[in-house]
Amino acid sequence: MDLQPIQNVYFIGIGGIGMSALARYFNANGKKVCGYDRTPTEITEMLEKEGIKVHFTDDVNAIPASFKDKHTTLVVYTPAVPKDHKELNYFQQNGYEVVKRSEVLGFITKNTFCLAVAGTHGKTTTSSILAHLLVEAGASVSAFLGGIAENFNSNLVLKGSEYTVAEADEFDRSFLRLSPNIACITSMDADHLDIYGDKEHLIEGFREFAGKIKPGGSLIVRNGLDIEGETYGLEDNADYTFQNITVKNGIYHFDFHYKGGVYKDYTLLKPGRHNLLNALAAVSMAVKAGFAPEKLLPHLATFKGVKRRFSYIIKEDNFAFIDDYAHHPSEINALFQAVEEMYPHTPKTIVFQPHLFTRTRDFLDDFAKSLSQFDDVVLLDIYPARELPIEGITSQVLLDKVTAKQKILVSKAELIPLLLKKQPKLLLAVGAGDIGAEVEKIKEAFTVGH
Repeated sequence: MDLQPIQNVYFIGIGGIGMSALARYFNANGKKVCGYDRTPTEITEMLEKEGIKVHFTDDVNAIPASFKDKHTTLVVYTPAVPKDHKELNYFQQNGYEVVKRSEVLGFITKNTFCLAVAGTHGKTTTSSILAHLLVEAGASVSAFLGGIAENFNSNLVLKGSEYTVAEADEFDRSFLRLSPNIACITSMDADHLDIYGDKEHLIEGFREFAGKIKPGGSLIVRNGLDIEGETYGLEDNADYTFQNITVKNGIYHFDFHYKGGVYKDYTLLKPGRHNLLNALAAVSMAVKAGFAPEKLLPHLATFKGVKRRFSYIIKEDNFAFIDDYAHHPSEINALFQAVEEMYPHTPKTIVFQPHLFTRTRDFLDDFAKSLSQFDDVVLLDIYPARELPIEGITSQVLLDKVTAKQKILVSKAELIPLLLKKQPKLLLAVGAGDIGAEVEKIKEAFTVGH
């Protein structure tokens, strides 16, 4: 792929979190950028403020004339776009260079020192912490993130080009396009079985990803995973570990141990053991890349988080409202552990929107078990994303398996009146679909109500 003659970059699915980071990258590098997405969102609004034109109708006539020169235009699309998309078919049938997002990311990172974070959970937070640490350590670094990192208020970091931080996404086997110097695998729980078929083939995919590491490079893996590499974990036998972990006033304190020494009493403000692991993975990768621990560890205390990852929307003495992206049973379990640690005696109400019919089908019993830990479960209908309904797979079927004392299935229209009636002390809005759009409405309703 030669980007030199490219003047225009057109994105189909420009509002996606990974796509929008690339759109911003090309825009910042002087290319003309525009694109299509299905609906306006906070991300498309931010892109438009940065001078990137976005339209929301699948219409070839909506493509600007300057983007219809196939010799100067690169077309980037996301695998989530349906195959019958009119604009995608127009570009494919008329000889344009049409590539997936992962191909472009692989090309951009190829000639840099690439640190790639893979895993079925924790990629975005780990990548965001890593980018934050490297920036604070003075590195020349760019980062392509799968969420809006609150330290940068962006999913793109452009602070130089010597190092690149990238999420290595297993969906659609996208991570096989990357050639990292240092890779990390945070988890290999069964997921995306619509792509891989079963957990064994998913793990094969991760092994293939590990094989993409450049000669002389390194793999760092969560302790206990069935894949060869240096390990990180909260156990004594890990190569990189946090020890002497305590919680004071809701803040984690810990020591960092590795073969190079012990570094005492550092802090992390983000709750949940999973976030300790994410922070440890980021530190381990940066240390492996040659950065001194004392240049990194102090800056864990200033990591603000990632939007929709345990994000406090309202935090008052008598009411807390938390927004979280969790969409897999393991992630819901980690979320429950975090809120239970922070609010051990407070009843917990979760509003959950299942994401994908296939994921709901594949983990029906696991979802029911993870949701049943909460005191009150409010379910929304399944968010289909790229899928068509599957007979017999509904939120009602899931709800029937949940054993929480209080549980109910509601429409979005019924949600806020129900919550105002319940007046929960601790409320969580959880899921990877469009539940994020309901969060602001809930916030407004409870702000007026309090």
